[in-house]
This record gives sequence, C-alpha cells and structure tokens, in this order.
Amino acid sequence: MKVRFLISAQSELDDAYDWYEVQAKGLGGRLVEEIRLAVRRVTVFSESCQEIVPGIRRCLIRRFPYALIYRTAEEELVILAVMHQHRNPRNWQLRLGMTK
Repeated sequence: MKVRFLISAQSELDDAYDWYEVQAKGLGGRLVEEIRLAVRRVTVFSESCQEIVPGIRRCLIRRFPYALIYRTAEEELVILAVMHQHRNPRNWQLRLGMTK
C-alpha cells in the first residue's frame, strides 16, 4: 500500500521533531520512529484503529501524545494529520472542511 502524507501533516511531524530535538538530542528521532511503526501498523491493519468520523481513523502513537489521522483510498493510505492530542482537534477538521 502506498503511503502519502498531506503537506500539512508532514509539516506537523517536522515541527514536532524539531521541538523534541530541542528538548533532548535524539528524542525527535524516537518520535519519527514511533510514527513509522504506526504507519507500518495501519498499512497492514488499516481498519484496526478507531473510526472518528466516517472514513477517517485515528491511530495513537506509543510513548508520545500524538495520533495519526488517516484514511484509506483503494491502495493508498493518506495521512491527514499528525495531531498532538492536547490541541484542538478542530484544526485538522477545518483543513478538510469537516466542521459545522
């Protein structure tokens, strides 16, 4: 299955990496590795995570307060957001025009 990060999701991951690297050298790399493991997990078991709205799921990241927001389309996994769990979830919803 092909994996594609939206530009905004990649930017969120880059920002998180930078922040964690400032906190402790190598911590950003550990975050990226946990994200890779989560992507691999949902690539194989795409329907194993909680569906938060129809067609969109959330995969919690181990050891970090982040979640992958994703959808699958045919043979493609699209990462919509790398969401910090203590921030407003409407941020990614606004991006996709999903709020009321």
